[in-house]
Amino acid sequence: MCGIAGIFQPDRAAAISPDMLRAMISVLGHRGPDESGIYLDDQTGLGQTRLSIIDLSSGTQPIHNEDKTLWIVFNGEIFNYIELREKLQRKGHRFYTTTDTEVILHLYEEKGIDCLKELNGQFAFAIRDTRQNMLFLARDRVGIRPLYYTHCGPSLIFASEIKSIFMNRNVSRELDPVSMDQIFTFWSPLPGQSVFKDVHQLPPGHYLLATEGKTEVRKYWDIPFCPKADQLDWSPDLICERLQELLLDAIRIRLRADVPVGTYLSGGLDSSGITALVARNFNHDVKTFGIRFEDPAFDEGEYQQQMVAFLGTDYTELMATNAGIGESLPDVLWHCETPLLRTAPVPLFLLSRLVHDSGIKVVLTGEGADEVFGGYNIFREAAVRRFWAKNPGSQARADLIGQLYPYIFDNPRLKRMLQSFFAQGLDQTDDPLFSHLIRWENTARTKTFFSDDLRAASGSYSGYEQVREMLPPEFGSWDHLAQAQYLEMKVFMGNYLLASQGDRVAMGNSVEIRLPFLDPNLMEFMGRVPSVWKLLGLKEKYILKRSFRGILPDSVLARPKHPYRAPIADSLLHATASEQTQEMLSEGALRRNGLFNAKKVAHLIKKLQTSSEPGEVDSMALTGILSSQILHNRFVEDFQPRTDRRVEPALIIDRRSAPQVDPRRGDNIA
Repeated sequence: MCGIAGIFQPDRAAAISPDMLRAMISVLGHRGPDESGIYLDDQTGLGQTRLSIIDLSSGTQPIHNEDKTLWIVFNGEIFNYIELREKLQRKGHRFYTTTDTEVILHLYEEKGIDCLKELNGQFAFAIRDTRQNMLFLARDRVGIRPLYYTHCGPSLIFASEIKSIFMNRNVSRELDPVSMDQIFTFWSPLPGQSVFKDVHQLPPGHYLLATEGKTEVRKYWDIPFCPKADQLDWSPDLICERLQELLLDAIRIRLRADVPVGTYLSGGLDSSGITALVARNFNHDVKTFGIRFEDPAFDEGEYQQQMVAFLGTDYTELMATNAGIGESLPDVLWHCETPLLRTAPVPLFLLSRLVHDSGIKVVLTGEGADEVFGGYNIFREAAVRRFWAKNPGSQARADLIGQLYPYIFDNPRLKRMLQSFFAQGLDQTDDPLFSHLIRWENTARTKTFFSDDLRAASGSYSGYEQVREMLPPEFGSWDHLAQAQYLEMKVFMGNYLLASQGDRVAMGNSVEIRLPFLDPNLMEFMGRVPSVWKLLGLKEKYILKRSFRGILPDSVLARPKHPYRAPIADSLLHATASEQTQEMLSEGALRRNGLFNAKKVAHLIKKLQTSSEPGEVDSMALTGILSSQILHNRFVEDFQPRTDRRVEPALIIDRRSAPQVDPRRGDNIA
């Protein structure tokens, strides 16, 4: 895994500064602590920091083709690179490394933009094509690896992380009111945007072409669903058989590495299934890692220990304390570069530090299973609410909620609250956003803490309308579960789960996550599986659980779903809260930044400090307010980049028309 950065300056108005490239990659050292490299020509500068996983000895980037007309910097892994390399060699391509990076370059040389269709991986890369005088940027199908860009005058500036772009002091640093509105509704900016004004994220499944005349962003892949007529007419047993083959192959190729590969083990279905398949088929001694919580309401230790005993793996656990979560939030925000409405990314950041300290660079995780197989409660809630809308007088209404949340019958107040909550919007079943509107509107209540200025700056903007405009033309031909899955993947998965709770917190400690459930072959297959085998009645992930029979203990297969969460108020308002946290929530800091209503925030904090059962909206609001304040302070008010060391690239390629020569080394330098 790596970090990449670069500049494309088509008008050649000014020379690209080698020192700027050094500065840009210096703040990406956590993404690639092993080595770095730079490429320069009269219009382009490329930089890369490398976390060596494949071809440790000869994979230094940037990498070129045979005649040095193509150059690439790459962040990610191409899991089917061995098969692709063999095909390319048969066609006459000559390789000088054994890396997956070089395979991308030769595949582009062979097929152009269509190379993306054959890549099975998680990636963000930049190819300088000197023959066409073009820069080609691309990002993987679901957005596992990040890639941001902005325009500064005629120049296109891009990087794996926004802080790298901000090393150019000509790039303005300002929070975007519209993106703030999105975050406090959907938990993250919508695809293509970041919280910073005019800094864009290349959407998942898209590529960018920059030439002397223009910059174009185009889609090459979308989440695969199909109408009922095109779905598979297979028996459940046959579906399970094919699913097992695809999942085993997805794991097999994701274990390709020249370093040890571990797994995360939460004790839930998804990570337990991945770990079991690794231990049974590939590596019985696989190292596994899990999170325990000081607060029993969040802890899954009992199930983790069951799986460790069942598999006999080499297991290491992290105890996430409330105080530790609160203290680590600023570090997490430095890496996530966006406000958070949950503290859940923080324990994962701490876990990746433990993984790194254990000498492991790569871990397989279970993310993506809930989206692909229909595992979230939001899918079941939507099914219940559609039943309610069709059967307003049914006596089964309360019983259905009881099936979703069995514990509510022990709490009459919560039972009444949930029944009232889920009864909202039952006249909106024709709205394409029906499955998610009630949740999004609940989250949007956090915007009541916005200042008048922030509210006015976003004007009449409607995030819901923007999401409706994102939907593909065929969306209406899909069944209700497929529609809900698409929304969850498009809005939540790529922009929050795989980012703030995925790549960013793992790479903050130089750890690469790999996600077998998001293998494109598996996703394509599951897009054709009828929804009834994903959500059977109210039984979530039915076909996945059936596929894991005999592989996992019955106790894991039958256990109620335990959504991954972390303490909020008890962490952020802990007695040991840092001075920075206290300062960021002070009236002076709130008024200075102008993002939130200081009086309302003070009332919120007092309420949370005295409440034994903080409400969900209040907890999200606290996290969003504090994280926005810290982010504004670190990136807008006083941007002081953290660099571990001065970058001295191992490889410098200077192809400018007037290159500089270092008399001490006798070669071209930047």
